Amino acid sequence: MVLDSLLYSRIQFGANISFHILFPTISIALGWFLFYFKIQHNRTGLDYWQEAYQFWIKIFALTFALGVVSGITMSFQFGTNWPGYMETVGNIAGPLLAYEVLTAFFLEATFLGVMLFGAKRVSPAMHTLATFLVAFGTSLSAFWIIVLNSWMQTPQGFTMIDGRAHAVDWLAIVFNPSMPYRLSHMILASFLTVSFFLAGISAYRYLRNSRSQANLLVMKLALTVAMVLIPIQIMLGDQHGLNTLHYQPAKLAAMEGIWKSGPGVPAVIFAIPNQQTHTNDYEVSIPKLASLYLTHSWNGEVKGLNEFGDKIPPVAPVFFAFRIMVGVGVLMLLFSWLGRWQLRQNRPLPKLMAKGLVLMTFSGWIAVLAGWYVTEIGRQPYLVTGVLTTAQAATTLPTSMVFSSLFAYLTLYVGLLCAYIWVVFYLARQADDKENSSAQLEKKSDPTWSPSGT
Repeated sequence: MVLDSLLYSRIQFGANISFHILFPTISIALGWFLFYFKIQHNRTGLDYWQEAYQFWIKIFALTFALGVVSGITMSFQFGTNWPGYMETVGNIAGPLLAYEVLTAFFLEATFLGVMLFGAKRVSPAMHTLATFLVAFGTSLSAFWIIVLNSWMQTPQGFTMIDGRAHAVDWLAIVFNPSMPYRLSHMILASFLTVSFFLAGISAYRYLRNSRSQANLLVMKLALTVAMVLIPIQIMLGDQHGLNTLHYQPAKLAAMEGIWKSGPGVPAVIFAIPNQQTHTNDYEVSIPKLASLYLTHSWNGEVKGLNEFGDKIPPVAPVFFAFRIMVGVGVLMLLFSWLGRWQLRQNRPLPKLMAKGLVLMTFSGWIAVLAGWYVTEIGRQPYLVTGVLTTAQAATTLPTSMVFSSLFAYLTLYVGLLCAYIWVVFYLARQADDKENSSAQLEKKSDPTWSPSGT
């Protein structure tokens, strides 16, 4: 492996987008959970809905801030590390990024202030509307970003003039063949990530003897959402796979570890893909199963990687990332169903399950990152499929300069990520301490209470 500017630029952008995607993944769905808390409080007048809103809005604000900062630095890299990208497809990528800023980011940024600081300054209806607009803005932002990424995966609606892409049909660009599948898959992934985030933090507080109605309510709600959405995500994933089989067969073959074309291809459960020999080492597979779930026919024809010459992605990373995504998804399914069943009829949550949910707090991040690696690495060697390769778009800056910025980014991101996780759990502990202090005050105000307990 040659350590050059291209490789360092790929690592740097991969690190940046890996760090950035963690926070929108939470803010997209958490905004809608907050809107639900607000609606329920307005409808019922019950204080615990407002208590849940007040706790989780702090984490939303922290998440939103880190998402904005990391997103801005990522956009800089289009010019510093990938000048060929904007030079070739900037006529399409530029407007789509501008639409995201003008229609989504400004909406979020404007009403976030009302949402955070306006509860006592505006009417309840206006505050609820601000919460809705922020949640809507996060989803609209995801829409435009997924549109651009999907167009890079399955480009259409453009023509090449003098080596540059020019739009001829914006509807075809926006509603490109893979966009509906990617958007729905990503939105559901966000809700599942936040569901386990809510359940994990709530379980952490539960283990610290928090028995507030708000905390238990959020845990039940999160597990209920997860147990309903995971089967839907599985069905959407199947449809997304069929779309990938049609439009990006090389990526699909890498995901499945299929080298040779033919009917009735096996499902590779485990293997170590060997890109030099175009075979799988230590393969464990089930005959014909891949054809069944990919083509819905036992003898369906599936193209193997050998059909695409040297235009194939790095197979091993795509192969293993796909299995990590599926494996974490299965764990999430088991935890959500079992955890929600154990909480039925207001029963106490067993400590073992509570500890398991704490361990699963950031499981959604793992699944999202694995899925994102499948998407992005699986598109290689292209940056825009069939139009622009990664090598053509890369910077010509000296390797030492790219490496120094890579080192700085990685150092900063590790520090920020550790700080974010620490602050989230600190806020949980702070909420528990406040709850315990309130309980102590209530006891002391009780005329029958005494320090000795007599």
